[in-house]
Amino acid sequence: MITRIVKMTFREEETENFTEIFKETSEFIRSSNGCLEVKLMRDISNANVFFTLSKWQSEEHLNIYRCSDLFMTTWARVKPLFSEKAQAWSVEEFF
Repeated sequence: MITRIVKMTFREEETENFTEIFKETSEFIRSSNGCLEVKLMRDISNANVFFTLSKWQSEEHLNIYRCSDLFMTTWARVKPLFSEKAQAWSVEEFF
């Protein structure tokens, strides 16, 4: 199992748009083959910074999702809302 962490910083006026997109798509993401969990978190110090944490059965499952129409269309809607480039990490439990 792997966890994917994505940090996204939005322009202040776009945070509502982003949360609406997430509400619309999160159930579809959760139902993707190999997806075990998807969470949205907000930075407590900066309301423009969000993190998604998703758990996947394997890196292969994540990569299949990342090549899907769902990901491509969602990312195309979200990316223009950023004030900074998104950062992403794929991690696994170590200890």
